[in-house]
Amino acid sequence: MDFNFKKLASDASGFINRAVQFTEEKLGKAEKTELDAHFENLLQRADKTEEHTKRLLGSMEGYLQPNPTVRMEEFFYEKLELRKEGGRMNNLEYLGQAMTEAGNEFGAGTPYGGALLKVAHTEYKLGNAERDFINSCASNTLLPIRRFLEGDMRTIQRERKVLMNKRLDLDACKSRLRKAKSLESQTNAEADLRVAQAEFDKQAEITKLLLEGIQTAHNNQLKCLRDFVEAQMTFYAQSHQHMADLQRELSGALSADSGLSLYSGSSSVSSNSTDSNKNKTKTDSPDQ
Repeated sequence: MDFNFKKLASDASGFINRAVQFTEEKLGKAEKTELDAHFENLLQRADKTEEHTKRLLGSMEGYLQPNPTVRMEEFFYEKLELRKEGGRMNNLEYLGQAMTEAGNEFGAGTPYGGALLKVAHTEYKLGNAERDFINSCASNTLLPIRRFLEGDMRTIQRERKVLMNKRLDLDACKSRLRKAKSLESQTNAEADLRVAQAEFDKQAEITKLLLEGIQTAHNNQLKCLRDFVEAQMTFYAQSHQHMADLQRELSGALSADSGLSLYSGSSSVSSNSTDSNKNKTKTDSPDQ
């Protein structure tokens, strides 16, 4: 208990000293240890990476699932590691289902009913292709990006906060050394300063290594982007092929129906012409 009380008192004292140092810096009454230009550039790149990666992730999620309610539901199930019974039908499959029901109602043997069933079959294929595309993007693109934000990026921000506190502790020690009057207080302040400087330097090195790892994250996300483009290309190629096949089927059916109608019309005209000639022959015969 005594150790915990001392630690609590030390933490409270450190918090107060940081608050005082931070306030005096804002008021221009205290000096601030500045980081070198390279370190500042690394910090700025980390901030930009986090900002644009969040926007990129949100935009991809919105593209793959435009319905925000469904998106939140899927996120909820994913976080709780639950699995819903069955799978949710997508819009293409709902369309295919409606066309199938209509085609069966009108009759598969009718031109319109048969066409509806053909289109419905293609819509189901498109729905399956879309599901495969979304699953591929979720596994190969969204998941790695989300892991980076929730893992590496959070670690970087946490270590930056620690570095900020170490920097405030260091500057507070420098301020106490400048204000020290007696030899004993100067000695104690110098000892505290050496410890604070060592802790700050150590934390700065840790944070710098993490910040330099942003380049590796960019390389990993480049691979994710390539996987996304490849999945998208495959999806659109499959969709184009399915629609081209459907168009040929419908064109063939339409040509067959038109040919049948034309044949029936020609037969009717030929029959009428023959009957007319027969009647004309019968009418002219008695007069002769």
